[in-house]
Amino acid sequence: MNFLRNMSPVRAYRDLRVFLAGRERYELGFLVAAMLVTGFFVYAFAKDSYFAPAYKPNIIYVEQWPATRTDAEIRAQQKIDAVTKAKRLAEQKAREDEVRAGFKKMDDRMTSWGL
Repeated sequence: MNFLRNMSPVRAYRDLRVFLAGRERYELGFLVAAMLVTGFFVYAFAKDSYFAPAYKPNIIYVEQWPATRTDAEIRAQQKIDAVTKAKRLAEQKAREDEVRAGFKKMDDRMTSWGL
């Protein structure tokens, strides 16, 4: 461990200067080019490593109902919930029809091309 006592930033800097001074110009050019290419790939992978989650969970909370609920209360709540359920189903059907129309358009286009 005797070599650790001789280490210092100043000596490391001097050693680097002596090493680089003994190199030809084209070697230094290749060193810079290699550092730039490596830096570009590190940057590209770091930038590409972030992605937005593909699925955002839709949490559905279940209501707590007392066990002593009567059938009339259950039917009344079902009538209230039927309106929102019908609206939600209509929105889903509209989305499905839109996707189906896009696929039909693409299929028609491919058929016209003979595929």
